Amino acid sequence: MITRELAIALRDAGLVWHPAEGDRFQLVLPDEVELEVEADVFTVSTMTIEARRTPTGMILAFNGTTEWALDAVPLTEAVWLPREDQLRDLLRGTFRQLTRLDDAFRVEIEIGPEQLRFEHPDPSEAYGRALLALIDRSR
Repeated sequence: MITRELAIALRDAGLVWHPAEGDRFQLVLPDEVELEVEADVFTVSTMTIEARRTPTGMILAFNGTTEWALDAVPLTEAVWLPREDQLRDLLRGTFRQLTRLDDAFRVEIEIGPEQLRFEHPDPSEAYGRALLALIDRSR
């Protein structure tokens, strides 16, 4: 799973999240809200947390007693933690290969004539760093 910091960097760079069943996320609440749930990882699921479209925008609705202090949060107060397969899909045609090294994984992408490599012990993090580079270069 990618780090919270990388997820926030991807969001801030322009990655748009359309919540779907099985997506994982963390809350990024305003400083004045004092809940200790920001480190918790939640999963979108119709039984517990639903993505709902409202007149004011998309919300994540906490059903039942999933999190007693929350009824719903706007999507803007959540950060998506995409899975490895989702990150690979987002790289689309730029993705060239994933290589297992002795102590890390290397993701290679191609942007125009440039071959870029990103290494990390967690393949999701390597994919995420590659996606961040792709987004940054496409702006």
